[in-house]
Amino acid sequence: MQDDDFSLFKSEIRGVKPIKHDRADTGKPRSDRAQLAKLRQAATVRVQDIAVDGLSDQFVIDVGPEDELYWARDGVQESQMRKLKIGQIPFEGSLDLHGMSVEKARETLWAFLAEATKFEIRCVRVTHGKAVRLDGKRPMIKSHVNTWLRQHAQVLGFTSCQPKHGGAGAVYVMLKRTMMEGRDE
Repeated sequence: MQDDDFSLFKSEIRGVKPIKHDRADTGKPRSDRAQLAKLRQAATVRVQDIAVDGLSDQFVIDVGPEDELYWARDGVQESQMRKLKIGQIPFEGSLDLHGMSVEKARETLWAFLAEATKFEIRCVRVTHGKAVRLDGKRPMIKSHVNTWLRQHAQVLGFTSCQPKHGGAGAVYVMLKRTMMEGRDE
């Protein structure tokens, strides 16, 4: 009976040619290694372009040289913001961004706020200036600072300073305190 099975099998495969390679064709197109390398390179470049500080320039809020700045995170008491506005919360640190490029100002501001947070500082002053640019456009650093501070997780609110501390060319910034007793919000 085995001989019959073998001869039957042989007769069935007559004319079949052996496969020359041992890989199955899945029907999917083959990947283009050069194209994949190009896509990987493009993705790597994009990742490097993203600022690690989380401060975005995608939608900068343009403000005028004399515009008063004011912003408070949801939940921050109005009484605290009033005290900040009239200078009753003393600032314990100050940063001057005059003359810096936008990128340098961003890095400097980020490092300054990180340092202030580390030392549990409640309020700082950031001088951004209010220079009208030669091309007639709005002040760049002031507009960027106004946008960045709204994005920073440690910032509870900010408001333009009293004239003796820089007026519309600077802001008082109220920061969260994490370790000290009492709530900021």
